[in-house]
Amino acid sequence: MKFTFVTLFPNLIEPYFYDSILKRAVDDNFISYEFYNPRNYTENKHNKVDKQMVGGGAGMLMTPQPLFDCLDDIKIKNPDAYIIFPLAAAKPFNQKDAKRLAKRKNIVIVSGRYEGIDERVIEKYANEVFSIGEYILTGGELPSLVMADAISRNVEGVLGNADSLVMESYENNLLEAPSFTKPENFQKLSVVKEFLKGNHSKIADLKNNLAICKTKYYRPGLITNKKTK
Repeated sequence: MKFTFVTLFPNLIEPYFYDSILKRAVDDNFISYEFYNPRNYTENKHNKVDKQMVGGGAGMLMTPQPLFDCLDDIKIKNPDAYIIFPLAAAKPFNQKDAKRLAKRKNIVIVSGRYEGIDERVIEKYANEVFSIGEYILTGGELPSLVMADAISRNVEGVLGNADSLVMESYENNLLEAPSFTKPENFQKLSVVKEFLKGNHSKIADLKNNLAICKTKYYRPGLITNKKTK
């Protein structure tokens, strides 16, 4: 799996791959990443990538020419490129999307800036568009990282132990059951006693029931969706 980040600010993204799980994934060649900066494709002497919006409006917009040329270059070099745009107006990105996209060879994520990207770029190049939440950010780098992280951990080999993916939140439309570690008692708070008895069948049943209770409390809509499918 290769991630290609199209961004004006590579330094906002690259350090995330310097530590922990994603660093090991890069070191072990399970994933790789690269950067393309639209400024390197501008045709004006000042390397500007933004202009005022046609029809008026506050702020500036990323112009089509640098992004057209940049994405054309990527597609020539990477025929398998699958291009994603983080957009506030798009459908929510979820775990099913992360698992599905983890099967791709090359994910390209385009980070917008200013007031966004000229719509013609999205219409021509987007294979999919996603939102990570109903709020506005200053740029697309954080959503790009969120999606890259979620996709990466579903790439075979990245987590090391594939069982880590089995009982996670959003599998089977349920949140993950509460988890505990030692000590068994801490500041008068105890671990669920059944977890200590070693009966794996009962523990599995209890965890499933706890997952249902947790989902009903935090995300009741997931339970409703499960029943209606």
